[in-house]
Amino acid sequence: MTKNFDQLITAILKQSDFTVSADQKKKIEETFNFLLSFSDDKVIYGINTGFGPMAQYKIASSDLKNLQYNLVRSHSSGMGEPLSEVQTRALMICRLNSLSLAKSGVSIGVINTLETYINNDIYPEVFQHGGVGASGDLVQLAHLALGLIGEGYSYHNGERVKTAEIIKQKGITPLDLKLRDGLALINGTSCMSGIALLNIYKSKALVNWSIKLSAMINELISSYDDSFSAELNSVKKHKGQQNVASAMRSFLTDSKLIKKREDHLFGGEGIAAEKFEEKVQEYYSIRCVPQIIGPIMDTIDYAQEIVVDEVNSANDNPITDMETSNVYHGGNFHGDYVSFEMDKLKIAVTKLTMLMERQLNYLLNARLNEKFPPFLNKGTLGLNFGLQGMQFAATSTTAENQSLSFPNYVHSISCNNDNQDIVSMGTNSALMADKVIENAFQVLSIELISIVQAIDIMNCQDKIGSESLRIFNDISKLAKGIDADEPGFEKIIRVNDYLMNNLTQYN
Repeated sequence: MTKNFDQLITAILKQSDFTVSADQKKKIEETFNFLLSFSDDKVIYGINTGFGPMAQYKIASSDLKNLQYNLVRSHSSGMGEPLSEVQTRALMICRLNSLSLAKSGVSIGVINTLETYINNDIYPEVFQHGGVGASGDLVQLAHLALGLIGEGYSYHNGERVKTAEIIKQKGITPLDLKLRDGLALINGTSCMSGIALLNIYKSKALVNWSIKLSAMINELISSYDDSFSAELNSVKKHKGQQNVASAMRSFLTDSKLIKKREDHLFGGEGIAAEKFEEKVQEYYSIRCVPQIIGPIMDTIDYAQEIVVDEVNSANDNPITDMETSNVYHGGNFHGDYVSFEMDKLKIAVTKLTMLMERQLNYLLNARLNEKFPPFLNKGTLGLNFGLQGMQFAATSTTAENQSLSFPNYVHSISCNNDNQDIVSMGTNSALMADKVIENAFQVLSIELISIVQAIDIMNCQDKIGSESLRIFNDISKLAKGIDADEPGFEKIIRVNDYLMNNLTQYN
């Protein structure tokens, strides 16, 4: 059941089904039957004991089934907004993938029911707030399990419906919990991991967009090509930096605006001047793009590696091992790996947002760029305002990202009668990272509108590279050059929707 990032994302975005092979289902049934027999005369956590700090209490044989249902129902106590359908689908795919490793001792009913819900687009209502990410995403996954047993509410085709009604309509039998099915469903990191996969996917597109826009700004101001040259960047031994520089070179390959230093400042009559007319070097937000975006790219790549490993892991407790015919108690449900990566991801995306905001400021500030009218204003200065209002939105949104970037990873609060005395807050980290990414796309939208406006002012469509022209033409259909003052929010929304709906193109 090991899946790579592309396979997981393809399934999450409904571009492929997600099923468990017959051979793997056989292994799952074998593990379940072993655990059923093995636990008959032994104390096994979550099968014949209470949970958490109440694990010292033995549960009577007659109550074992009720124990699983009680766990699911009691922990279905989430708050806040529900996850989106795609986030819930990601959660469900991650849980199915983990449970299908045949290490959790679940009944085959769990696998079949999860599979059926996923492939029928039935998504139990899961709330954002509730889990602390220590015994996994207990509360969020309890809401998943609640839906699988036919209770609570679910989403289907964008509508909130009673789960019992939709599965009856589809002819689906609710899950019958056996042995430790309830615990296995809620005791894992699949909520934070599912959201994390989507965050990484969107962040990769965000980075690629930012590289393109950074290249376009270099192009618009006719900067020198040595800041993204292979010669300069190859002496810095960082993969991300070199990849960013290479992407910029490829993007600008047929631009007629980029300058070569040897054609301007190296030698000639200009060397005798007391003050050079041409800028010797651009501002950092223009010429340090590979050095700034490079570590962001590397951070996202590493987060992808960690999160995919987590999704392909058995992350509940206890773990059943058929090879040694034993059951092992521990803490594989702890979400520190995902939490830490999501905190690093949101710091990286915030820095990217700050770069976008500074590049935007450069284009709008005539004293800095010495090329464009203030705020890219095509009207009468003083009477008209250009993109001044949009800049306020970009600046405030960037500031929000800076505030959101404080790590959740170090916000552990003891709970559960101090049984969970240090926790990961992994789903909180993933959700906050998602908000930071959403904000970053809004700032990106405003920067993209400003670049289109600058090209419109320069009337340089015949000189920009073919990739720049393609983007200019696409965005111009959504946010045509601003000639007079008008409300800008609808343009921003249209561009933002375009960016979010074309993630695959720029991933």
